[in-house]
Amino acid sequence: MGMPLTSIALVAAVFVAAFASGLLLGPALRIRLDDAEPPAMLRGSRLTLLTAVLAGLPFAAVDAVHGWLYWLFASAGWILAVLISAAKRSAPTQDDTLVTAIDRVLPQTQCGQCGYPGCRPYAAAIASGEADINQCPPGGTAGVRKLADLLGRAPKPLNPEHGIEKPAVVALIVEEDCIGCTKCIQACPVDAIVGAPKRMHTVIADLCTGCELCLPPCPVDCIALLPVPRDSQIVAIAING
Repeated sequence: MGMPLTSIALVAAVFVAAFASGLLLGPALRIRLDDAEPPAMLRGSRLTLLTAVLAGLPFAAVDAVHGWLYWLFASAGWILAVLISAAKRSAPTQDDTLVTAIDRVLPQTQCGQCGYPGCRPYAAAIASGEADINQCPPGGTAGVRKLADLLGRAPKPLNPEHGIEKPAVVALIVEEDCIGCTKCIQACPVDAIVGAPKRMHTVIADLCTGCELCLPPCPVDCIALLPVPRDSQIVAIAING
């Protein structure tokens, strides 16, 4: 004797509910785990396995005979939801792609003259229409033209409110005057200054962007800015002579 139609419909409804519940709750668990910054072992395939196990627990307890089927359907929905959620998080959006393209045009001085804490935030502001393309003095007129070409806009002069275009420079610490306070190290946005407390500091010329952010915090005014090229011997002669 076959199974009554109403019973079949009920079982089918339970299976659909299990799958739907897993599908709906999968992203929620993924977000909660990401927000909690779980260990690396909870990511990737192991995260998928964990969610599948958790999905099965409430449904397996419903019916001892059909519990494993409930678990299977719930886990399938949950795993699919986790995979979709992960794919959406890892795939760059159109806005992210545009921000990256703009950021590549900027000089990466991280100087903040544009009114934003770095080149990437400024690129995001340009992409969203919050900032204009002429707020970067280190990039100069050439940088404005590149941004205009990238975005299909008309070039414009640099906005003097953010500074003026100047030759590229590199910072150098006058060794005999340095007191090792480390304030310049804390101010450098690109980690181009090395040294220990109460010891002389040194600027790594190849990393220095000439942002000038190390100048204001120096209590003894022992940092000089010299034009590029960054030949260490020429710089040393210029400072000491």
